[in-house]
Amino acid sequence: MFKSGYVAIIGAPNVGKSTLLNRLLGQKISITAPKPQTTRNRILGILTSSDCQIIFMDTPGIHKAQDEFNRGLVETALSALGEADAVLFMIEPDGAHGATNEFILRNILRIRTPVILVINKVDTLGNKGDLLPLMQDYGNRFDFKAIIPVSALNGEQTADILAEVVGLMPEGPQYYPEDNITDQPERFFVGELIRERIFHLVHQEIPYAVAVVIDQFSENPEKNLIEISATINVERESQKAIIIGKGGQMLKEIGKQARAEIETFLGWHIYLGLFVRVQKNWRKDPRAMLEFGYR
Repeated sequence: MFKSGYVAIIGAPNVGKSTLLNRLLGQKISITAPKPQTTRNRILGILTSSDCQIIFMDTPGIHKAQDEFNRGLVETALSALGEADAVLFMIEPDGAHGATNEFILRNILRIRTPVILVINKVDTLGNKGDLLPLMQDYGNRFDFKAIIPVSALNGEQTADILAEVVGLMPEGPQYYPEDNITDQPERFFVGELIRERIFHLVHQEIPYAVAVVIDQFSENPEKNLIEISATINVERESQKAIIIGKGGQMLKEIGKQARAEIETFLGWHIYLGLFVRVQKNWRKDPRAMLEFGYR
């Protein structure tokens, strides 16, 4: 009997959803950054064994959205609840994101899908006995299939999540070939890796105004080289100036770090050309959002 199914990973921004997905898969497919709302798309991570295929859905952080762009991100995350065979609801042990977690709980109460509560970042606790009141509180309010304290960063007890998830998967087909780890094309991940470097290198609110579009992706097997051209779209001229930096130094550093990440990911030598363009207020323009891959 072969088992398969979809598992939605949901939670507040910066709770560690992407870090957990990368840990469960054993390799990086979802970008991470210390800033919230780094993930914008629903990314599938596929884990296949001899008798089971689990398709994890990494989702944008759920938050109180103030504009159309962020409302779309929240809708993307919540829609995964209705499509999943199981749900991983992630929280932090310090009680952060209380209002958001209550909102997610109310949405979970509307579905019949089995839910596992994952308490992440337990490596930050001085006394893990402090987890007991939190576990009892959530356990009293919802019939979770399991409550699992973990550290997605160092892998503590993440194997317990896999064991529980496998037990919840229904009998079903193998949806993807066994060597597939995601449904996204390589171009998508190249754009994400560039955007990740911007999140790490550029401060304030500028990374949230950035959308990366891959204009060229050409393989040259004879030279073991991939030539990539990408446009970094921003909303204002002042943002463009910061991304480029004095004498072009910031753009050069973004390209240097992104190229190293892309070469590790693809296993090829990379030529990377980066350009910066102003697309005024693109997060308020439905056509621009669609062009940049955000529905």
